[in-house]
Amino acid sequence: MTACTSANPTGAHPATFAGGALADRWVDSALGTLSVRDKAAQMVWPTVVGDYVPLDSHQWRTLLHDVVVEHVGGFTASVGSPIDIASKLNALQRASTLPLLIGADFEFGAGQRARAGTFLPNGIDLGGATLFPPEMAFGATRDTGLVYEEGEVTAVEGRALGVHIDYAPVLDVNNNASNPVINTRSYGESPALDAAFGRAFIRGVQEHGMVATGKHFPGHGDTETNSHLALPVVRVTRARLDSVELVPFGAAISAGVGAIMSFHGSMPALDTSGTPGTLSAPVLTGLLRGELHFNGVIISDAMDMRGVLDRYGAVEAAKRAVAAGADVLIQPQDIGQTIDAIVAGVQEGRYTESRLDASVRRLLALKRALKLDRERVVDLDSLRAIVGDSMHTAFAAQVAERSMTLVKDSLHSIPLGRLARGTRILVVTVARRADLAAGVTFASELRQTFPNVRSEYVDADEPGQEPWSLLQTADSADVTIVGSYVGQSWDATTVDAPAAITAFIQALAQRGARPILVSFGNPYLLQQVPGVSAYLIAWGGFPISQRAAARALVGVAAITGTLPVSIPPYATFGAGIQLLPLHPPTS
Repeated sequence: MTACTSANPTGAHPATFAGGALADRWVDSALGTLSVRDKAAQMVWPTVVGDYVPLDSHQWRTLLHDVVVEHVGGFTASVGSPIDIASKLNALQRASTLPLLIGADFEFGAGQRARAGTFLPNGIDLGGATLFPPEMAFGATRDTGLVYEEGEVTAVEGRALGVHIDYAPVLDVNNNASNPVINTRSYGESPALDAAFGRAFIRGVQEHGMVATGKHFPGHGDTETNSHLALPVVRVTRARLDSVELVPFGAAISAGVGAIMSFHGSMPALDTSGTPGTLSAPVLTGLLRGELHFNGVIISDAMDMRGVLDRYGAVEAAKRAVAAGADVLIQPQDIGQTIDAIVAGVQEGRYTESRLDASVRRLLALKRALKLDRERVVDLDSLRAIVGDSMHTAFAAQVAERSMTLVKDSLHSIPLGRLARGTRILVVTVARRADLAAGVTFASELRQTFPNVRSEYVDADEPGQEPWSLLQTADSADVTIVGSYVGQSWDATTVDAPAAITAFIQALAQRGARPILVSFGNPYLLQQVPGVSAYLIAWGGFPISQRAAARALVGVAAITGTLPVSIPPYATFGAGIQLLPLHPPTS
């Protein structure tokens, strides 16, 4: 074991997380105390932000109301410092009659949510949990052992924070280069690769006491529509779904995955009515429960997304999700309204109270398997000995280095370490203004070898004339590197770089600047600027990936990654130029 050695804190075999509603005295007793509305409330999980809030603040009173009055069954933990997240979750657990289940989006490790942010104007990184490169970076390593250890680290840190369910792995097969919301969140475009990496991650998570969640069932990869903003439609045959999209989910179920999250998109091959998967009984009950024999917890994607709201509204969407077979509705627009909607569905005869019992029993059984009936709070004093541990962060950096993928180097300009120390290097960072960390670590690492690094920034949202003003600067530089941080995002309608940016890169090439293009976001960027002589994919813009990219370009580290996707017509699946370090360390 490279990353950590902590044992499974639950003592439960991972298969118990997907065991369904097993008979249990504690479960039966807890279920017997619940009214119909309380049962509905167990299925509704609002979001809790891990910020500091005084006891007399409106935010804290609202959270207490959700627990003490509404009796919600759990929460989705959002961003905040590790200590603030853990202490707030402890307080909510103590206030709740029944233990709460806490989920979180830890696709890139616990550091995706549990970080304290950056303090301005000094730019001080306030630290936090371990942050890994995106899933596609793991796919580029071709090493499932790495993703198993990522799962282990994520579970150990997540449980220390008081989080029980990781809304990961993403099992979507990213076979559409224009997908604006999945992209590097997927392991790749190969169903077999995605299945193997998904299984390994699930094992790593669940063998160390946390529940994994495969998403977004039955597959969000082959669409150009962001379900946060509109309703995607995947128009493929059932045979294609069986051979591509459903393969990773079948593998996850056979691995005992404890939860599966639904897709807010329509697949006519599964439901001819055009109903999104989250609200479709043929998808959730017929296919997932019936054909694939999944017995774990079905979690909806966020219920405030336009993929379900625009057509149905919040109340109707809640009723349809329960009727379809969902056990948990996360991130509703209005907590009380959503609970009332579920109760109304019973009163209207759309489903029975026993239907609610099945979901609540499944949730209570999961709480029991996690031993929350015995201990529901975490030890704040031990948190700093676990979360963000140096072995964990060193392992994440190792993954980032092994993921670097050199797709093109037609002029053999890499590694740069062969150049003189006084070489003048221009680094142009293309990023959204909110991405405060973009380019900072990359430029800083390059300066370790080349002191004459000049760093310039271009706003990807409003590039204006900024790129063109840098052409003359590039003329006087010996090497020009363009780092693009444009990629998938919850609010993106496209992953394409703005036309002004691609035109600027093409102009650099035409003027003889021979730019090196590094993608810290969308790996398919080469399709927009095929004329660049060198193209390196770093997969993510986090500091660990920026540092790894700089070390790879200089030649301090080897370049060994291979593409887990194709970039038609310029690069095939599995392509990648392999380079040894310029000065390999002596033994």
